[in-house]
Amino acid sequence: MSAVISHLNWRYATKKFDASKTVPADALERILEAIRLTASSSGLQPFEVLVVANPDIREKIKAVGWNQAQITDCSHLLVFAAWDDITPERVNMMFDLTNQVRGNTNEAWENYRQMLLGIVAQRGKEGNYQSAARQAYIALGSALIAAAFEKVDATPMEGFDPAAVDEILGLPAKGLRSVVILPLGYRADEGDWLVNLQKVRRSRENFITEVK
Repeated sequence: MSAVISHLNWRYATKKFDASKTVPADALERILEAIRLTASSSGLQPFEVLVVANPDIREKIKAVGWNQAQITDCSHLLVFAAWDDITPERVNMMFDLTNQVRGNTNEAWENYRQMLLGIVAQRGKEGNYQSAARQAYIALGSALIAAAFEKVDATPMEGFDPAAVDEILGLPAKGLRSVVILPLGYRADEGDWLVNLQKVRRSRENFITEVK
């Protein structure tokens, strides 16, 4: 566990990437696998991840992302895109996949399927999207920790126009909405004002409450 703490102390929200450095394919795959294995409510995985390498597309995203240089200077740009709705088809897809992988079904599991279908129907499209977006943030946390273990810098970013990014990436046709983006790469040797500053977090006493 001390290794986890050490890696989390190492990471920070990189402000300037070295555009000449590329994250190795195997390291990227391990980060993506950590995202894929992330916990999600009812195991639905109600989001997808796009790995944007195309420089022209990244320039377009930068233009609607406050012109933040990390978007184009990073090695890989990850876009976390949530389902725009948790539809019966999507719920059934995941429940059927579970039955297929585990090779069996049972009454309790099928009862849970029906209960969940009722919940998402009552919650409505926007409520379902908001729920899916929260699940994407859980995966973002996994990505940050995995990247730190790979000694890959990562900067979670909400500073962009989601609707514009959706159009650039053709997400509406896929039933997806962008939630957060994550540039991955390596910090530049010079020009990052944040790199040498001490990490600031509230003390344990002011952050953790033990309820006994």
